[in-house]
Amino acid sequence: MDPTIFKAYDIRGVYPDQLNEDAAWKIGNATAMFLRSMLRGYDRGLANRQSLCVGHDMRTHSRSLTDALIRGMNAAGAKVIDVGLIDTPQIYFAINHLGTCGGVQVTASHNPAQYNGFKISGLEAKPIGVDTGLKEIKHIATSLLHTRSAAGEMIEKCDLTKAYKEHILKFLDSNVKPLKIVVDASNGMAGKMVPLIFGDIGIEIIKLNFEHKGEFKHDPNPLVEKNLTQLRNSVKKHKADAGICFDGDADRLIMVDEKGKTIGCDLLTALMVPYFLKKAAGSAIVYDLRSSWVVREEILKAGGVPRRERVGHAFMKKTLRIARAVFGGELSGHFYYRDNFYADSGLITFVHMINILSASKEPISELIRPLRRYYASGEINFVVDDKEEVTKEIRRKFSQGDTDDLDGITVQFKDWWFNCRSSNTEPLLRLNVEAKTQELLDKQLKEIENILGEPVEH
Repeated sequence: MDPTIFKAYDIRGVYPDQLNEDAAWKIGNATAMFLRSMLRGYDRGLANRQSLCVGHDMRTHSRSLTDALIRGMNAAGAKVIDVGLIDTPQIYFAINHLGTCGGVQVTASHNPAQYNGFKISGLEAKPIGVDTGLKEIKHIATSLLHTRSAAGEMIEKCDLTKAYKEHILKFLDSNVKPLKIVVDASNGMAGKMVPLIFGDIGIEIIKLNFEHKGEFKHDPNPLVEKNLTQLRNSVKKHKADAGICFDGDADRLIMVDEKGKTIGCDLLTALMVPYFLKKAAGSAIVYDLRSSWVVREEILKAGGVPRRERVGHAFMKKTLRIARAVFGGELSGHFYYRDNFYADSGLITFVHMINILSASKEPISELIRPLRRYYASGEINFVVDDKEEVTKEIRRKFSQGDTDDLDGITVQFKDWWFNCRSSNTEPLLRLNVEAKTQELLDKQLKEIENILGEPVEH
């Protein structure tokens, strides 16, 4: 088994060279052993507590990998509830709805078609990353010498569509306007789930890339601007109220306004702040440290408690739980909800945006306009040979600012700030800069690039 498939937050690699059915069996076996070992102190008497649930996405090799994963789990003595072809957030719902000790979604999220992987969750859908069990699962899996099954088949098939739809639509307000929204499913799981969930709520959905044919019209990564071209054009052509692009496993989304302009996810977070604090006055709201100053300002203005956090779903979810925050947003398009088991959901985010648009007499561009009060670089990537030395040089160069090391280095001045951090998944330094004027942004960006070198496309 290729050990490099084990990442910071999940398992991911090219099929079948790096990740295949043999590896899937071993990972299933190791995951079952680890998750069942974590039941100490919990009520083991619940019907499904020692079981695991497993779902998969639409990739051509996902079903085969799922079957191998389940056989490995069975060999470890675990019963498996197979919830079928689903979006990733549905595995979080399944774990809590069925009361299992955890679960696995077979998916490579936003990666190209030749990739696949496993997202593992524990009790209550808490994320299993390198610091919360993935290291142990890797150790067990890479130590297994064979994939011979010693236990019988213990599989239950379960379709959770009805319960899942009820869960998502419980967040929908009653005053939904007849909106027209373009949805780009990126040939991913939103192509199945959006019609099932939103087909009868009274809005017009113009569908893009809803088919599952084993290939992608564009890479299923909505953070890349070129992947939004079709969506932007369709919004303008159909005079739609907004456009939504989901990633491959539908746990993230990016939104464009009625003019086809991309809305940064930190601005979407800021837009949702008064909406959520009206429902839960004084609550905490969590945001990742790459977010615009506008997010903190809007939280304070609405009487909430701002909680700034490291990048990554494991950190965001942990802080949401600790703070009992009503809501959290990441620049990557992940949005997290207290009433969704502190987990992220693209479909629930879609519901909340429908609610906000339905309650407003203004178009989305006008709702966002007052939040565009700063100038941001967006995330820029650099390949750097010696990350540590370069970070030291940045620290020396900008030593007069207020510095913190929550995630990489963040330096704040009166009129601008930046964050430079190592990628958790790739050999890159990632830079975000924000300033009060475009001229200042350009000037400071150039100064930092003199240290980091030429940016690379991502």
